[in-house]
Amino acid sequence: MNSKKATVSLAKQTIIDESLAISKLADFVNDSFAEAVELIYNSRGRVIITGIGKSAIIANKIVATLNSTGTPSVFMHAADAIHGDLGLVLKDDVVICISKSGNTPEIKVLIPLLKNAKNTLIAITGNMKSMLAEQADYVFNSYVEKEACPNNLAPTTSTTAQLVIGDALAVCLLDIRGFSSDDFAKYHPGGALGKKLFLRVKDLLAFNEKPEVSLNSSIKDVIIEISKKRLGVTAVTENDEIVGIITDGDLRRMLANTEDFSKLYAKDIMSQTPKTIAVSAMAIQAMELMETNEISQLLVQHNGRYVGVVHIHDLIKEGII
Repeated sequence: MNSKKATVSLAKQTIIDESLAISKLADFVNDSFAEAVELIYNSRGRVIITGIGKSAIIANKIVATLNSTGTPSVFMHAADAIHGDLGLVLKDDVVICISKSGNTPEIKVLIPLLKNAKNTLIAITGNMKSMLAEQADYVFNSYVEKEACPNNLAPTTSTTAQLVIGDALAVCLLDIRGFSSDDFAKYHPGGALGKKLFLRVKDLLAFNEKPEVSLNSSIKDVIIEISKKRLGVTAVTENDEIVGIITDGDLRRMLANTEDFSKLYAKDIMSQTPKTIAVSAMAIQAMELMETNEISQLLVQHNGRYVGVVHIHDLIKEGII
């Protein structure tokens, strides 16, 4: 059994070996890669990505990345393709075939079928002398000197290389499409990521109270309003416009420094420059504003009118933080 030291050493060496192999892939990228990117971008069809074994798993991931960045893609298992699934491939589709050796039996059977259908074939392979490389219209070279596996057998570095080439393809297509964060949001509406891209401040106000006092409200009324609305803050308004803010921290400081507050009013203890945010702003902007100013609430306004409070707890509840 390996010692902890040996295990740590092997893990580090695996990462180093794979990173060095990946860096060498940059030497294989040329004008042919750019032409293939342009072809996919201008295609009226989809991208069909196929492979077998570990390459099929990588193909699935590349399909997911392309779909999420605006390039319609479909996975087709190479073994299933020659047993009926070849019907997935339509006339205008571009096919990407992933295979380290480029000579696996299923791939060798599949290639002539794709060529007969006249679909553009792009290969991701580490063997430039393979049948796949020789028959493909474009070849993305994924050659690595050795696997990270000590026996040089288990697909490790080679599958990482395939994945990186797929990422490079996706990023280039994303760039050429001018794919923006708004576009990205359309494909990621769920979970914390979707909320960061879609959720607005107005969506956070639905269940919040609207604490509000006037300039001449008594300290007692201020305390009651903050306690009742349970947001640790109240806006001070005049004609629906924000003129100040009072937090529970302001109240504590007042109590610590004042013996008799019976003659004090909201205007006497309020901060006159509260941090505000528009109701239409993104929730992520509210989070950034709170973090920058080290505060836990923001007053929200719409067309210069006070409409409520967004609290850091709202962002935590929605998974933004």
